[in-house]
Amino acid sequence: MTRPIAVVDCGTNTTRLLITDGESIEIRDQHITGLGRGLGQSGQLKPLAIERTVTALEHFGELLRANDVSTVRAIATSAARDARNRDAFFGPGAAALGHDIGLLSGDDEARYGFAGATSGFDPAGGPVLVVDIGGGSTEFALGRPGETPEVHSSLQMGSVRFTEEYLHHDPPWASELSAAISVARLHLDDLLRDHPSVADAPSLVAVAGTATTVAAVELGMADYDRAVIDEFTLSKAAAEDVFRTLATESLEDRVFNPGLLEARADVIVGGCCILVAVMRHLEFDECRIRDHDLLDGLAAELLK
Repeated sequence: MTRPIAVVDCGTNTTRLLITDGESIEIRDQHITGLGRGLGQSGQLKPLAIERTVTALEHFGELLRANDVSTVRAIATSAARDARNRDAFFGPGAAALGHDIGLLSGDDEARYGFAGATSGFDPAGGPVLVVDIGGGSTEFALGRPGETPEVHSSLQMGSVRFTEEYLHHDPPWASELSAAISVARLHLDDLLRDHPSVADAPSLVAVAGTATTVAAVELGMADYDRAVIDEFTLSKAAAEDVFRTLATESLEDRVFNPGLLEARADVIVGGCCILVAVMRHLEFDECRIRDHDLLDGLAAELLK
């Protein structure tokens, strides 16, 4: 019997764990720890943000020991890439988890995210564009399932980053929303200039917390059901409708939307700005939501 492996992702907003043996064992856990909250103002990870993330890693360490997991890959992404004091997190985080934490580049994040998002897809179905909207960065990868993507790029836009940089009122002013979407479009122009083939991508797959949350809100899903969200087709009209609803509500009211975690409610509008900008700018009428992503791509490599 194959011993389980584990992958830990210390993201800008969420810290996540996947334990799997590729067959009968699959344990997933996540905590919204906000590692990168406030990073844009100081260029450094905040002590409380580090503390929240270390606490989550302590819990993950207990799960690793309880499931007799010895092969672990733990990575940190956008917030750690940007922070001048990332070592202030890496040391305590590794001690709490019981395993070293490595820094993952934006390009590698895009590649592994693509592998996870397209797992199980038929390569004969043609190339797909995968967008992974995170808290601090958004990754794009274009290619055929089962192959290394021809495009793998990371852009400096994310739900936390955009919220802190552009959305300063509750609810956000129309001018703030317009500014965030305009900046996202400028980033997409850069992507298209560097990778013109993205403009011809026949289909879009969206992963990570913003995309799955928008799908859950569209479905009115009070209790998150991963099996329903995975492979859900989100129309552009539905994404725009969810965006309008969430963006025009105060945070106090927004938290009552079924499908929206209270801990994600303050940054979801920033993420929605990016999602709708992608669908508008790249002219997609729909996107396929997947609840398989970076974690699954990293896990697949460990299981080889």
